[in-house]
Amino acid sequence: MSDFLNSTFKLRERGTSIAQEIRGGFVTFFAMSYILVLNPIILSTPDSTGRFLGGGTEPNTAAIAAGTALIAGLMSLFMGAYANFPLALAAGLGINAMLAYSIVSLPDMTWADAMGLIVIEGIVILVLVLTGLRQAIFNAVPQFLKTAISVGIGLFIALIGLVNAGIIRPGAGTPLDLGIHGSIASWPLLVFIIGLVTIIVLMVKKVRGAILIGILVATVLAIIVEAIGKLGPQAPDGSNPGGWGLTVPALTGSPVQVPNFATLGEFSLIGPFQKMSIIAVLVLCFSLMLADFFDTMGTMVAVGAEGDLLDDEGNPPMTRQILVADSVGAIAGGLGGVSSNTSYIESATGVADGARTGLATCTTGVLFLLATFLSPLAGMIPYEAATPALVVVGFLMMQQVANIDWQDLVIGIPAFLTIAFMPFSYSITVGIGMGFISYTILAFVSRRKVHSLLWIVDILFVLYFVRGPIEAALGM
Repeated sequence: MSDFLNSTFKLRERGTSIAQEIRGGFVTFFAMSYILVLNPIILSTPDSTGRFLGGGTEPNTAAIAAGTALIAGLMSLFMGAYANFPLALAAGLGINAMLAYSIVSLPDMTWADAMGLIVIEGIVILVLVLTGLRQAIFNAVPQFLKTAISVGIGLFIALIGLVNAGIIRPGAGTPLDLGIHGSIASWPLLVFIIGLVTIIVLMVKKVRGAILIGILVATVLAIIVEAIGKLGPQAPDGSNPGGWGLTVPALTGSPVQVPNFATLGEFSLIGPFQKMSIIAVLVLCFSLMLADFFDTMGTMVAVGAEGDLLDDEGNPPMTRQILVADSVGAIAGGLGGVSSNTSYIESATGVADGARTGLATCTTGVLFLLATFLSPLAGMIPYEAATPALVVVGFLMMQQVANIDWQDLVIGIPAFLTIAFMPFSYSITVGIGMGFISYTILAFVSRRKVHSLLWIVDILFVLYFVRGPIEAALGM
């Protein structure tokens, strides 16, 4: 068996061992496992028809968690076996937020339609990889716009976390306010704050798995607070709502159960075209592609550099296979009804611990598959315990803002508009469109070269923003 693994994954060639790879796979899994909690939280919003992902009139977090673990496991196994690279996959943060808070709220849009868009977007990316066009498109979009998109998504995710936790709410006379009329003196917000402080302290101390540990600490605290609150005096009518304002979902049955894969197959390829114009579908697919498209190239180079796996030109081994596996992950995420799966920078933690080959990624994949049997536990985590992780993820994505040249107004203004419009318009698509259009205008008047692809995309975005009158005129 050891000889087979050595020859298949080139362990000796890359100076590693079976034990070292398995350990690295475990480290990567624990660094990524927070997605098993966050993806169900984010995807637990109703679509425009009032239905939830996985079917029903209430969130089905256990099914989403099981589907998230299943697709992450299968795609990580595929990446490890096909590309032999220590880069694991799971549902991508940012794209899931775009689905939950932008796309499914569009008129008549369902979760199946949204997942159908993910499948279409994944197929397009796969074709671009196989034809070699992905690199060309990657080069066409200025680096600062790629950075601004990532930063804007980070702020958007952080806002979602703060709003879902209840620490940011609509104010009396103001669009937003802190807590209840400026006060955060409540048990639910205390749980959120302790969870947030736990995560950031552990991150500063460089503790691996800080996000997951913080979620678990906040969840245990919420359970304790709710239990103590229920011991308090009853209301005059004899009832005892208790819990001090906290409601921790109860665990039904055993924490280890046969997984419920209700999200599998919840996608529609024709639904989006029946409910939207072709222009709207193209713009949404392009926006999803932008949110999904660029991270992998940067991620695989960063992970390869951490493990000293890059060639003389700075490329990792089997780059094409890595990009194919990542593209298939997008398609699989849509087919599985859990949003696009993408390569995770958290894989660098496993590489830092010694992972050098796809055997580590396969180990991570197996752990994700085993986690499908623990999906009921995801349903026990209240918003107050999970949302601190969204705020922290927002910070991690925000760190890239330093790479933007703010002194150059042709760069700084479009970057600012991209970042600002995402949270303020509550739409990632709007932010991307504002950034692209403003950059093209400013670059043109400054006599800077603008790639022809950007002009085409700008036209699509303009048509998207004024699609209401156009569709009315065409009787759509």
